[in-house]
Amino acid sequence: MNKETVTFPFDGKDIYQVGMSRRGLMLILSSPSGAGKTTIAKRLLGTDKHITSSISVTTRAPRPGEQEGVDYYFRSVPDFEDMISKGALLEYAHVFGNYYGTPCAEIEAKLNQGKDVLFDIDWQGTQQLSQKARQDVVSIFVLPPSMEELEKRLRLRGQDSEAVITQRMTKNYDEMCHWEEYDYIVVNHNLEDAVARVEAILLAERHRRARLFGVGDFVQQMKKS
Repeated sequence: MNKETVTFPFDGKDIYQVGMSRRGLMLILSSPSGAGKTTIAKRLLGTDKHITSSISVTTRAPRPGEQEGVDYYFRSVPDFEDMISKGALLEYAHVFGNYYGTPCAEIEAKLNQGKDVLFDIDWQGTQQLSQKARQDVVSIFVLPPSMEELEKRLRLRGQDSEAVITQRMTKNYDEMCHWEEYDYIVVNHNLEDAVARVEAILLAERHRRARLFGVGDFVQQMKKS
């Protein structure tokens, strides 16, 4: 992926007020089912206007209320497979008879604008994104405080039968075995604290030297003043 970027304003005093600019990043949140990644993602999207959610392409039919380009990009199987053959997807998977994937062009455009893109995906999607664009990826794995608490949260949701909960708990352990593949670990004891930790990671990564442009010019200007 190329490294062009443009300046965009931030509220308050920041690097953008001194002529620098930044390439956006891809923030990945993964977790076992019930550990809280989706809730954390919604909080970030609701409070930080400089991060946007990735919109996937899928071959499944739209559900009531879903909109093209808002919830998903709905495509036929031949169209999706054509995108695969052309390398137009950052990552994709075949789940329960349908394809899901992330389009390259849209993500690249957002990163070039200095916008961050949030991904709520599993370890397999994370591996694919990291292989395609490791320098742009910041990955966080959200862990529950205990397996007992995780099972309790699944039950409190009231969405699944006993058999499904058992299946989810088995899958959850398998998911957690991939924690070493992530850049950061956040244990979700408390939602507010977990959100604050994810926000701190995002803030730090936004100021990583490799993502900033114009620093040399800024320093040279100070030397001349």
